[in-house]
Amino acid sequence: MSTTRAVWFFIVALTAIRLSMLATTDLEFDEAHYWMWSERLAPAYFSKGPAIAFVIHASTAVFGSNEFGVRFFSPLLAAGTSLLLFYFARRLFNATAGLWAVIALNATPIFNIGAFLMTIDALSIFFWLAAMFTFWLALEKSPQFSWYWPLTGLLIGLGFLSKYTNALELVSIVLVLALAPRLRQEFKRPGLYLLLGVFAVCTVPPIVWNQQHAWITLVHLRSRGSLEHGFGFHPTEVLSFLGQHFLAYSPFLFLALAWAVIASWRRVNQQFKVLFLMWFGLPVFLFYLLLSLNKAAAPNWDGLAFLGFGLLAIYFWWEKLEAGVTLRLGAIVAILVGLTMSVVALDTDLLRAAGYQLDRSDPSDRMRGWKSASRALEKMRIDLESKLGEKLFLIADARDRASEISFYLRDKRVEGPGHPPVYIPESQDMVNQFSFWPRYDEFVELKPGTPRPEGETYTEENGINPFVGRDALFIRSGEKNHVPHSIRAAFQSTEPVGTIEVQRHGKVLRTWQVFLCRNYRTLPL
Repeated sequence: MSTTRAVWFFIVALTAIRLSMLATTDLEFDEAHYWMWSERLAPAYFSKGPAIAFVIHASTAVFGSNEFGVRFFSPLLAAGTSLLLFYFARRLFNATAGLWAVIALNATPIFNIGAFLMTIDALSIFFWLAAMFTFWLALEKSPQFSWYWPLTGLLIGLGFLSKYTNALELVSIVLVLALAPRLRQEFKRPGLYLLLGVFAVCTVPPIVWNQQHAWITLVHLRSRGSLEHGFGFHPTEVLSFLGQHFLAYSPFLFLALAWAVIASWRRVNQQFKVLFLMWFGLPVFLFYLLLSLNKAAAPNWDGLAFLGFGLLAIYFWWEKLEAGVTLRLGAIVAILVGLTMSVVALDTDLLRAAGYQLDRSDPSDRMRGWKSASRALEKMRIDLESKLGEKLFLIADARDRASEISFYLRDKRVEGPGHPPVYIPESQDMVNQFSFWPRYDEFVELKPGTPRPEGETYTEENGINPFVGRDALFIRSGEKNHVPHSIRAAFQSTEPVGTIEVQRHGKVLRTWQVFLCRNYRTLPL
C-alpha cells in the first residue's frame, strides 16, 4: 500500500469512528450556545463571527437539532485538516514525513477533543492551514501571478469569520515576504493586494454588525484578555499558560515540538522552509504569551501557531529519527502517550474501569447531565402549570445553563419570533448574545386599534410588555437558596419550589435550585 493510500485509509477510518461517537454525550455548553446562534442567523455575534452558526445551521437542517446534527462537521473538518497537513508536508518534505505528521496531529489530546466538539477551533484551524498551503503554492509560482493569491485571501477571510485571531495570518504573510529577500518584490506585484482585498470583503459582515451594536465585540475581547483593569506582569500566569500546553498537547509531543522550534531559530535566516514555518507560528504564540503576562490564556487560543510549529518539528526531527533507533522508539512512545491521553480525555470512564477514582472534578462533566436535568425541569414546569392553571416562562441564571436547557427542552415554547426558549435575568449591561435577542423585559409596540391589556400600569409611549402579570421559573446553579436582586425586584414574590440533582458514580454532577416567581411587573425605574 502506498503512503498516500495509507494516510487516506487512516483518516477515513478515524473519521468513521469519530462520527459514531458524536451522540454519546450531551452537548458542551459552548456547543449549545452556538446551536442557539444557528437558530438565529446573523452577520456576526457578541463574541465571534457567523461561520460557526451557519455551519451548525447546515448540519442540523439535514440531521436535526440533536448531538449528531450539531457536531457533524467537526470530524469532517478534522479529516480535512489532516489531509491538508499530509499534502503540505509531502510537498515540503516527503510522503512518509507527511504520514507521521498526520499521526502526531491525531495523537494530541486537544486536536482529538476538537474533532469531537463542534466549536470555532475546528473551523479556524482548517482555514488557517488551508491558507498557509495556498500561500506556499502562490509563492512557488512567483513571479508569475496565480489565483492562489485571492484564494489565500478568501481562506483567511473565512477563518476570520470563524475566529478573529485568524487575521494574524496576514501578519505571518507580510513577515515572510519582508524577511525573505527574494520575495520582497511581491510588495510591488498585484497578488498580495488582491489577497488583502478579498480578505477585506470578508470582514464587512462583522464590522457592519458591530457598528450597529456599539462595537460590543471589541469590548468583549478586551475583557477576554483581562485588560479591562489595565495590564500587569504576573510570571506565574505565564508558567500556567505554558504548563497547560503539556497536558493539552501531550507532554512528550509538546516537549519535542518546543525543542524543535527553539533549536530551529538559528536556521531561520538560512533555510526558507524554516523561516516560512517559524513565522506562521510565532505571531499567534507571541500574542497570547504577551497576554499571559497579565492573565494566562487557554491552551486552545494559540492552537493556530502549532500547525506551523508542528511542521517545523517534523523538519527538525526527521533526519534524526531516520538515523537513530532510540529516537524512533521515543517518538512511538510519545505518540502512544498522546493517544492514551486523548482517549481518556474523551471518555474518563476508562479510568474508572481501570480502578482509578478521580479525586478532582471530571473535565468531561461539561458534557454530562444536561439532558436529564433539563428534562426534570420540564416535568417540574408541567406539574406546576397544571397546579396553577397558567403557562410559565423560564429564566436561568447564566448563559451556559440557559443554552443547555433551551437545547434539551422537548417543548421549546418560544414566546415570539427570535425569542430564546430560556431567558437570562434582565440587565442594562450587554453581557452575551442573549442581550441582543428579544427579552422578557422589553416593551413591544402596540398596534393601532389594539386595546391595552387590563392591569397594565406602565407603558413606554405606544408599547406594552406582554410578560407583565405572568409567572416564571428561575433556575440557578448550586445550593444557594436566594435569587438575584434583578429577579426579586421585578416579581411580586419568589419562592423555592424544588431542587434538581443529577448524580453520577455516587457523586453529585449537577445541582439546580428552582424558584417560582409570581406576577412579573418589570424592574422599577
